[in-house]
Amino acid sequence: MAEEKKKRLRGFAGIVSKQIEPLKDNEKFKQKYKDTQVKILLNAKDGKYAALLVIDKGTIDIEGFKNKPKENLKKKVLGWDGLLQTKTKTFVGLLESDDISLGKVIGKIVTGRIKIRGIKHVLVLLPLFSL
Repeated sequence: MAEEKKKRLRGFAGIVSKQIEPLKDNEKFKQKYKDTQVKILLNAKDGKYAALLVIDKGTIDIEGFKNKPKENLKKKVLGWDGLLQTKTKTFVGLLESDDISLGKVIGKIVTGRIKIRGIKHVLVLLPLFSL
C-alpha cells in the first residue's frame, strides 16, 4: 500500500498553514482545545483559495479550497461552523498581530472590512494565535 501523499496547500491556505504550524505541537493548545470541535472557513476575497481551519479535540489542521465559484464555499458543501471573510492584507495583519482584540475585530466588522458568520465559533480564533 502506498502512503497517501499530503496535498500541498496553495495561496491563502498555505499562508494560514504556516501560521498555525507551531500550534500542532503546543501543549497549551492541546489542553485548551481538547473538548473543541469546530470548522472555520477563512476566505480571502481577493485570493484564489480559501482555508478551512479544522480544530478537532486538541488537533488543528488546514484544508484549501478554490473560492470560485462561490458554491464551493457554501456551508452545505463544506460543513463549516463559522466564516471569516476579508481581504488578504487584513487577514495577514490579524494573524501576525500580537495584540488581537475583540475591539479591533468589531471595528473592522462595523466598517465592512470583515464579514463574519457564526460569530461564537469564530471567536475561538481570538485566543488561538496568542498561544
